[in-house]
Parts: sequence; structure tokens; C-alpha cells
Amino acid sequence: MKPTDNNAGYFGVDIPFMAYIGLVPEAFSPELTRTRLPYRQEISNSRGEIHGGTLMGALDFTLSAAARANDPSTGMATIDMTTHFIAPARGTVVFEAKCLRMGRSLAFCEGRALDEDGQLLATASATFKIMRPRAHGAS
Repeated sequence: MKPTDNNAGYFGVDIPFMAYIGLVPEAFSPELTRTRLPYRQEISNSRGEIHGGTLMGALDFTLSAAARANDPSTGMATIDMTTHFIAPARGTVVFEAKCLRMGRSLAFCEGRALDEDGQLLATASATFKIMRPRAHGAS
């Protein structure tokens, strides 16, 4: 796996929301895509745990990046995502994802959120519509 320079964007894509929540890209390959979310009070809920919506946003990005790792020229549009929360996130969270299948128009991915000790916090699966670049001059 190739580490990614955070200054290069999010695996080659500029995503302001991921920068806003503080997501850090770490690994980008067809075998495994990994990101890290350091704990900050601004992304927590009333109990001081990382908000579930923040976790889902980070999972959605990491899952879609796992699909894009198979063809970085593509974009992904989320069709469906299912998340199961298992334990509260009280510190830095590591997200790992892989693409199970990338077809001509759809990609199927799964991933998980872990604390820094490797405890499972959440699992997710998602289906993405593959957004291929248009040929120059195509309407």
C-alpha cells in the first residue's frame, strides 16, 4: 500500500467536507483503503463521542475511495449504504475498506471503523454508481 500525502487531497480528489471533519487519507490500493479521523470535540455528540453522522460520512468516503482505487479516473455516487454501529467512538477512528466487486456501472464495497486498539466500532457496506469521465466532445 502506498501512503498518501494529505496535501495532495483525498486520494487525488478535493473533498472540502472531509477536510472540514479532519479525515486523514493513509492508504489507497485495490487491496485496502484506509483513512484516520482524529478525535475533535467539534465532531462529537452530546455524550462526547464522535457523532454517528460524522462516522457515516467518513465511512462513505473511505468505501467510495476503495472502489476508485480500482480505477482512479472514475468518480462514485452513493446509491445505498448500510451502517451498523457496534461501540461508541471515543477517540481517533481508523476506517478500512475494500471493493468486493467493480462492474461496468456499479461497485460494491465493505468497510469498518476501528479504534486505535483495533476494537470494532462500526461496519458498513455500500453500492456506488460508477461515474466515468465523458469522452472529450461527448454531450
